[in-house]
This record gives sequence, C-alpha cells and structure tokens, in this order.
Amino acid sequence: MIFRETDLEGAFLVDMEPRQDERGFFARSFCREEFAAHGLPDVIAQCNVSFNRLKGTLRGMHFQAAPKEEGKLVRCTRGAIYDVIIDLRPDSPTFCAWIGEELTEENLRALYVPPGFAHGFQTLRDGAEVLYYMTEFYDGLLARGVRWNDPAFSVRWPVADLIISDRDRNFPDFQR
Repeated sequence: MIFRETDLEGAFLVDMEPRQDERGFFARSFCREEFAAHGLPDVIAQCNVSFNRLKGTLRGMHFQAAPKEEGKLVRCTRGAIYDVIIDLRPDSPTFCAWIGEELTEENLRALYVPPGFAHGFQTLRDGAEVLYYMTEFYDGLLARGVRWNDPAFSVRWPVADLIISDRDRNFPDFQR
C-alpha cells in the first residue's frame, strides 16, 4: 500500500498496489503493520457498506462525538464518489478546513479519515457502493453531523441535483 498524507494533518490517501494476472488482481486493502508504521490506528472495530442507487446522492457530513470518536478508512468498491472530510479538531491548525477526493472502483484509492473529522460523500455514478472500515463501534447517542452546505466550510460539491436525507439537510449551523 502507498500512503500519502493530505493537506489535513493525520488524513491519508491510501492506494492499493494490485498484483495482476490473467484472472484479475489481488491487493491488500488493510494491513495492521503498515497502518501502525504510519501512526494510524491498527484496529478495526467494524465494517459498513453503503449502497446508493442514484448519482447525486449525498450522505454526510457525519462524525461521532467523544468519548468514541471514530476513524474511518473509506473506499468506493463500485462506481465513483466525491469523498469529503472536514477537520473539526479545535486545536488543529487546519480547523474547519476541508478536502475532497474522487474515489472510484478503478483507482482503488481509499481515504483515511482521522477521529475528530466530519465525513461525507456524493455519488458520481448510479449504483455506487462504499465500504467503511471503522476504528470505533457505532453509538447512536454520540452520532453527530454538520450540514453539507454550511457556510462555515463552503464545501464545493460536484453534482448540483442532489438527493439527501432530511436529517443531513437539516443539521444546524456549525458553531466555532
């Protein structure tokens, strides 16, 4: 695997290194030793899959509050997404900054989202499927979010005609 730190401290792009032959390819998508060597959590608590029927579907921006902040390794296994993370760590030099990355079934890229970040994505194709490796168990009482179009962040989403849940559409304005 190839790890590249992004402009947001602690967030990494992780590229698989496929070994190909006439059958297809084989590649590691997670290795405890390699994650630990890069200072990243090396324990996965659970894995989740999100299937999205239509292009333009937006899910986010979600995070889990203390004491169970979660890190995520996010990979698009079918289709394509625009994956966005926002640094919500008040003591971080990149507090309230965001990045977006295109993750596709073809580029085999994943984004590691550190604890303390909000995460969301928008589908770029019909039938997109997203796989999440989570460092913490889900706790509904600690589930939080910030609004996808909050002016505190000014995230630029690629698809104008979006499909979004009422919950995600109606998160309150972010308070610094």
